[in-house]
Amino acid sequence: MTKVHPNASSVEASLREDFSGICCGGGVPETAVLTVWRKSLLFNGNGFTVFDAKGNLVFRVDNYASGNKGEIVLMDAAGKPLLTIRRKRLSLGDHWLIYDGEEAANPRFSMRKHVNLLHSKALAHVTPCHGGAKSCVGTRYEIEGSYSQRCCAVYDERQRQLAEIRRKEAVGGVVFGVDVFRLIVEPGFDASVAMAIVILLEQMFGSRGSLLRG
Repeated sequence: MTKVHPNASSVEASLREDFSGICCGGGVPETAVLTVWRKSLLFNGNGFTVFDAKGNLVFRVDNYASGNKGEIVLMDAAGKPLLTIRRKRLSLGDHWLIYDGEEAANPRFSMRKHVNLLHSKALAHVTPCHGGAKSCVGTRYEIEGSYSQRCCAVYDERQRQLAEIRRKEAVGGVVFGVDVFRLIVEPGFDASVAMAIVILLEQMFGSRGSLLRG
C-alpha cells in the first residue's frame, strides 16, 4: 500500500515548505499546503487525517461507523475539538452549521449546497453567523469547481481565492487517487474553517458515503 504520510522518504523532498501554527484558529500567516487523507486514524473509524508540509499531523476526524451523535468533530493532532459540524434542523436540502469547539449554540458559519442550475460552477455557499442560526447573513464565501475531481476553490465576495483543493502530485511514479489530495490555504484564511469546508463537500459530493451513520 502506498504511504501518504509526508514524512515518508519518497515524498519528503516535495513537501518541505516551512509552516507552523496551522490548527489553532485565525488566519494562517503564509500559504499553507496540507495533505488530506480520506482515512481515520482509528480502527473502524470513518474520517480524515491531515498533515502539514513537514509531515506533522494537524487535523483529524475520527467518526466511528455508528453512534456518532449526528455530528462531525474536527480535532487537532491531540484530539482537542476545534469545530463541530451539525446538519441544520428542519431545513431543506444540504444545509449545515459549523460551531466552535463542541458548542451547541451560536454557530460560527452556515454552509448550504448550491441548487441553482443556472450557475453550474458553484458547489456551495458559506455564510458567517452572528448571534444564532437565524442570523447567518451577509458576506459569504462561494465554492466553485468539482469536488469529485478534487479541483475546486473557495472565493470571497470579491472573487479572491482563499483556499484550493487539488489533486496530489504523483511522486516517484506513484499516482494518488482522490482519497489523497492537497488543501492549499491562503494567508489570512482560517485553515480549520477550510478543512470544515472540505468535510462538508465530502458530505455533499463524496463518493464514499456520509461520515454520519444513523
